[in-house]
Amino acid sequence: MKFVSWNVNGFRRCLRHGFLDTFLDLDPDIFGMQDTRLSPKEVKIDLTEYYQYWNFSEEKRYDGAAVFTKIKPLAVYNGIGIPEFDREGRTITLEFPKFYYVNTFAPYAGEQLQRLDFRVMWAQAFRNYVTKLANNKPVIIGGDMSVAHDEIDLAEPEKNKNHAGFTGDERKEFTELLNAGFEDTFRTLHPKDEAYTYWSRHDNARDKNIGERLDYFLVSHALTDKVEGSDILNNIDESDHCPIELNMDIKAE
Repeated sequence: MKFVSWNVNGFRRCLRHGFLDTFLDLDPDIFGMQDTRLSPKEVKIDLTEYYQYWNFSEEKRYDGAAVFTKIKPLAVYNGIGIPEFDREGRTITLEFPKFYYVNTFAPYAGEQLQRLDFRVMWAQAFRNYVTKLANNKPVIIGGDMSVAHDEIDLAEPEKNKNHAGFTGDERKEFTELLNAGFEDTFRTLHPKDEAYTYWSRHDNARDKNIGERLDYFLVSHALTDKVEGSDILNNIDESDHCPIELNMDIKAE
């Protein structure tokens, strides 16, 4: 199966810049999208081969997530079961017979770290949520985790100490998530690759490849031997994030 995850930085804008052609070329079995910034019924796309599931933020044109899947799930759950963290439409879980697929968009800590406490509490609640799922069946997590875990995961680590996405608190929480039974598939397969999934729109950061790896596919350890490939599709530039791809020897049904 092919999984693709992508922070589109506003779905309307991404649509105008060739999203559908890119999506059809990628031909994923399951596609997770973050930062859609839509209200219900604001955009409708015809993808006859896919079931579509959306989670919208209560705040208009803010955050939000969606999943498109060729395989109909047994059940779909929006949020992680805590109203404080579910108002922004950050998480969608699809349950299949053999695994859960969780599409998520971690909160941004803010330029002045004004949301860092909220960010840390969300990370703890999210870890508890996926850990409970994993007690039932294996979990695949795809999404923008809003953190560069290690120094290799961003171009200028010394300049970014204590900046959003690279604070000690955020990195620690991501470590705790991995320690709870999950594997960072890209880093396992590419232990020395300096590769990024996000570039600021300022100062030609993408042309200079001054970026950060904020987007991840994580899998339960029970699925580690099913991973065939985990890649960053940095040739796709319709957003300030690029898609990531996970290929697994697994069936949803």
